[in-house]
Amino acid sequence: MFSFSDNDMFSRRCVWVNGPVIVGAGPSGLAVGACLKEEGVPCVILERSDCIASLWQKRTYDRLKLHLPKQFCQLPKFPFPEHYPEYPSKRQFIEYLESYAKQFDLTPQFNECVQSAKYDEFCRLWRVKTVSADGAEVEYICQWLVVATGENAERVVPEIDGLKEFGGEVVHACDYKSGEKFRGKKVVVVGCGNSGMEVSLDLCNHDAQPSMVCRSAVHVLPREIFGKSTFELAMLLMTWLPLWLVDKILLVLTWFILGDIEKYGLKRPSIGPLQLKNSQGKTPVLDIGALEKIRAGKVKVIPGIKKFSCGTVELVTGEKLEVDSVVLATGYCSNVPYWLQESEFFSKNGYPKAQFPNNWKGKSGLYAVGFTKRGLAGASADAIRIAKDIGKVHKEDLKQKKQKVPTHRRCISTF
Repeated sequence: MFSFSDNDMFSRRCVWVNGPVIVGAGPSGLAVGACLKEEGVPCVILERSDCIASLWQKRTYDRLKLHLPKQFCQLPKFPFPEHYPEYPSKRQFIEYLESYAKQFDLTPQFNECVQSAKYDEFCRLWRVKTVSADGAEVEYICQWLVVATGENAERVVPEIDGLKEFGGEVVHACDYKSGEKFRGKKVVVVGCGNSGMEVSLDLCNHDAQPSMVCRSAVHVLPREIFGKSTFELAMLLMTWLPLWLVDKILLVLTWFILGDIEKYGLKRPSIGPLQLKNSQGKTPVLDIGALEKIRAGKVKVIPGIKKFSCGTVELVTGEKLEVDSVVLATGYCSNVPYWLQESEFFSKNGYPKAQFPNNWKGKSGLYAVGFTKRGLAGASADAIRIAKDIGKVHKEDLKQKKQKVPTHRRCISTF
């Protein structure tokens, strides 16, 4: 990595990176960085926060654990410690990621927020402009750009009529830590995915009175079936059976274990859980205790919200409930459209246009990792593919000893 700076010519410092720039130091970015190191390719990892895996460290609730067994969540070339439980806690996963970064000597550039990234057709290079917390601006110039900001970069806050006039506390799930502060309060949890279910369970365990909004259909599966992870069982069955049949088997087994959940207000989608995940990216809820609270009436399931008013919420059924607080478990979205100036590979929603498994590589040295909607296993697979692809070109460049420095200097001098 070389730095170019001239106060008379440039408004920002320019840095030439002899390898890819990776945007994002979450699990996906770290995985790519580690795989590149194994390929002998240097890289620069840019991270807007002051730590790795900022989503896990700063925007998750205290009781969070991995929803899948650890063997399906480990990053490439570095298994979880044997003494870790099957479902590691939030703290354990963060420690694992910190050990991962140390193992592969990954040192991200922290507090550098990418403002824009654009491919320069004239120079055939990527220009990545960042601004740091102190206002310093840097432009990184590189041959490859890896987008690793992921599917959960920004919170989604829906427009709900009257929410601004509600008057009580309103927090997004990313700012929710524990139900302790809500003890004795009536809380509406907007959203019935894994976060909504777990937040409702946590509130219940802290003697709050949660009502969970379930506006659309949702698949709820037991986390384990016959002592085996439901996900692991599904993967095993799919090696022998078609996806539609595996879905039917899972739903039959789920009915025997959980019973009829529709009578509690949890309507199932017409499409099976695996098919729905593959086609729309919607993850089924893996029950870890919330359903028991729903059966006992300790977590109330309510339909869609019509509007909020001061201290109350009106449902689409016309029923009105007195409410003290609201937790928005309404998910996250990609932030790629805000900074990546490219429209051929990425769509307006911030996801690659191509479908899995062809959504990891674009043109002109552009790559995406962690956008498969297949969790950490999908990100790991992306990381391995990307590193091998870049590594092949990098080795060819070294072998042919192509000198591109004059081109890069011409590029920088155009500012």
